[in-house]
Order: sequence, then structure tokens, then C-alpha cells
Amino acid sequence: MINQLVEASQQTRAKFYMPALIYLGAEHGVSKQEALSLTWDDINFDYDDEGTIHFFRTKNGNERTEYLMPRSKEALLAWRNHLERMRRKKGITTLESNHVFCRIINGEPIKCFDNAWRSVCRLAKISDLHFHDHRHTFCSNLLLTGADHKFVKDMIGHSDIAMTDRYSHLTLNHKRAFQHKLAAHYAKAPSQKRE
Repeated sequence: MINQLVEASQQTRAKFYMPALIYLGAEHGVSKQEALSLTWDDINFDYDDEGTIHFFRTKNGNERTEYLMPRSKEALLAWRNHLERMRRKKGITTLESNHVFCRIINGEPIKCFDNAWRSVCRLAKISDLHFHDHRHTFCSNLLLTGADHKFVKDMIGHSDIAMTDRYSHLTLNHKRAFQHKLAAHYAKAPSQKRE
């Protein structure tokens, strides 16, 4: 679904910044507020060849720092390069802010991207998908790759483990799938004589 959204975004006016938003949401569990509050100073592209990104959650005051996922890093760099190229072309040297998601002309932070998001979802033929759903995808994927609930809580920035517990059904389903594979393995194994 992520690739589908990114491809659809290329048909919109938001084609330069929307891929970065989509990847940040899906790969880092970024909320709208975190994305819109993000500044270029919060991102270190060069750290350990991967880069890091720092989020400050105004909702509960938690801060979190993560390594940048490759697609997120690539999309952010592409957006930054686009901003720099367009500003050079227009002779813009003074900006109001250093926000990542901002207007090209003056750097004024974008306050909302709801219309762009709806356009992308419509073009991708995905209904009833909210940007916040990416946070659920992020938590689910962490759990499915073997992370425990406390780790997921810290990664997403939940203030209480109870908020993360809503994803526990995923680990049960994940365990069931592995147990079915194990049962199939046992069924194929040659019977051994017991002495």
C-alpha cells in the first residue's frame, strides 16, 4: 500500500513532499503534528551513514530519536533538494523558518496537508485511510518483526504501555502462523522409534 500511495502522490501538486510524509508515517510512525513540527535541524543525514531523526511530540511532551529508514531518508533528501533548487531558481535567500514541510517561497510551515492526503488516497483508490493509520502500521510491523511491547512503546512515543497493548492481537496471530509452520514440519518429519 505504501508504494501505491507514493505512486499516486506523483499525480498531485504535493508530489515533491508527499512521499517524505508517507514514508515518515509508515516507517517511523510519525503523527501529523510531529511531521509538521519537524525542522531540518532535527535531522542528521550523515550519522553512521544512516542518519537520525528527532521527534518532539507536543501532545504528551515525549521526545524520541530514531535512525532514518532508507526510503524516508531518500524522500527527505529529494524534498530538500527540490526546495533548494526552486529557491535558487527564484533567487530566494531569506526564509521565515527551517521547517521541513513548508512553502517554497518563504519557508512558512505548512499547517495542514489533509486535502493533499485525500487526493493521494483517491488516486490510489484507497478509501477510509487516515494519515494516523500509518502509526498503527508502524507499531504492527515492529511487533511482527519481533519487537516487544516496551520497545514499541518507546519507538512510537506512547506515554503508557496500555496504548501499545492494543496491538497484542498481532503477536498472537504471528505466533499462530509460526506454530502452523511448526506443526507442518512435525507432520513431515519421519517418525522415530522410541527406546
